Amino acid sequence: MLQTNNYSLVLLVQLSLLTFDLFVNSFSELLRAAPVIQLVLFIIQDIAVLFNVIIVLLMMFNTYVFQVGLVSLLLERFKALLLLSALYLTLSISFHCWIMNLRWLESNRFVWTNGLQVLFVFQRVAAVLYYYFYKRTAEYLGDPRLYEDSAWLRDAFARARQ
Repeated sequence: MLQTNNYSLVLLVQLSLLTFDLFVNSFSELLRAAPVIQLVLFIIQDIAVLFNVIIVLLMMFNTYVFQVGLVSLLLERFKALLLLSALYLTLSISFHCWIMNLRWLESNRFVWTNGLQVLFVFQRVAAVLYYYFYKRTAEYLGDPRLYEDSAWLRDAFARARQ
């Protein structure tokens, strides 16, 4: 069971990874003159998104709802975050590969193709949605009702058995 002090630590890690992601999205263009540093930041950013998804999945697996077999209830509740995380990670990796391909040898030149601009906009919109849904999910997973037996859970279990 997730204890209060453990949840605070997990939430701190999650919010730190989200803050790092926001930082890289906001300021990575300032490092275009140093492509190696930018590449390392992009790799760490993508790994941070993966870690955030793993942490949410581990928190979901730790709930009493999951342990009694109501996985569909959890998936229904967190489907938006899981799909958005996959979309955001895909768009981020695509954007990072494309921008590094264009700028690796000519880092001082300002290169923005039309396709790259479209991908940039979609990646940033997905980032905002990802931050919102991730933070909402992280806070919802701190609800003590998910970690103990309750009347609403028994009702949901009864409906699932029918």
